[in-house]
Amino acid sequence: MRKAPSQKRSRERVENILKVACELISAQGSDAMKMGELAEKAGVSIGSLYQYFPDKASIIHALADRYNEESQHCIEEALTHVMDAKGFVAAFEQLIDTYYELFLAEPVICDIWTGTQADKTLRDMELEVSRANAALLTKTILRIRNNDGDHNALAARCLLIMYNGEATMRLAISVPAHEGREIINSYKRMVQREFDEMLRV
Repeated sequence: MRKAPSQKRSRERVENILKVACELISAQGSDAMKMGELAEKAGVSIGSLYQYFPDKASIIHALADRYNEESQHCIEEALTHVMDAKGFVAAFEQLIDTYYELFLAEPVICDIWTGTQADKTLRDMELEVSRANAALLTKTILRIRNNDGDHNALAARCLLIMYNGEATMRLAISVPAHEGREIINSYKRMVQREFDEMLRV
């Protein structure tokens, strides 16, 4: 964002802009969304829109940032109370299923992540999110192992799992649903083998 809103009225205006942007992206995709149309439907002047968002990419990045924060919170919540290997694997597999269904059901997430590889800022954002989520996985695995393990080696493997997870989701939502589900299941089996090895003390 060009300018972070400080007053309540400004924050509400930004929330409304992002809400309308989601509606437009859901209906026609981000490529077809025009700043003028967004301003009109959000009930703000084009100048007010540019005051907060200098271009369409900044709106996409703001939405991606929100989804990333929600994603990290969800993963952290799912892993916080996991204390054994069986519970860990079950929780992670449930997260994979949840995210796949969410991507299928939410056109805005689908749109943003489909275009990630063409946008360096989104690619960098994805890597940072993968690192943060990998840190949560590493922390949980070390907790289960009673801190017995090479932190750096586990962190690298967890980063690979999380980054590949993002790529898997992008592939799965770009193919027919029956094929997408098989891709998700294959990823879960690969991850299961990695976790079995990492959780073995």
